[in-house]
Amino acid sequence: MMTQIKIFTFNPFQENTFLLYDETNECIVIDAGCNEEHEFEKIDNFIEENNLKLVSIINTHCHIDHIMGNAYLTGKYNVLSIAHKEDIPLLERANDMALAFGFNVQEPPMPGRLVNEGDEIKFGNTTLIVKHVPGHSPGSIALYNETDKFIIVGDVLFAGGIGRTDLPGGDYDTLISSINEKLFTLDGDTIVYPGHGGKTTIAHEKSTNPFF
Repeated sequence: MMTQIKIFTFNPFQENTFLLYDETNECIVIDAGCNEEHEFEKIDNFIEENNLKLVSIINTHCHIDHIMGNAYLTGKYNVLSIAHKEDIPLLERANDMALAFGFNVQEPPMPGRLVNEGDEIKFGNTTLIVKHVPGHSPGSIALYNETDKFIIVGDVLFAGGIGRTDLPGGDYDTLISSINEKLFTLDGDTIVYPGHGGKTTIAHEKSTNPFF
């Protein structure tokens, strides 16, 4: 069985939160953007209805729209969050970031595990390979499933666009290098799941993305 991907779109930023599970019923949540009761319920109900066991929360990066649900999910399911160390300063400023946009979040916990380039994150029978892709944020990571040929890229690459580089820690040249070296070297039919908007493929972005 292939890894199943459920996508929720949460919060005012219309952020994509991914829930991945396989035939073992173990699951992970990537970029928990849920911050309202009805958003928490959507994830909880999906986990319960499909008899899933949540084993970890992963952040592709730690901008506020991707970490809002970390505290809720780690607390309710007694699991650790996973991130890259270079984004810890963003986590530490989560409350300030939330207030700047006019809303409150539960303070996210510090990661229970830090990952870097080439590390593997496993759940059930599924393995995700970590690719460090800085530029949108210093600690941005993409999560690559070699077996099913998909990659979850956070806000690094979009269908027809790239991530912002005008936020603290962003750098345009670094982002372009990350995409060229870490993403565009993958097979063209690899499906790309961005942090906002619809999915695309590596081949499509290489041939049509206006930034390349």
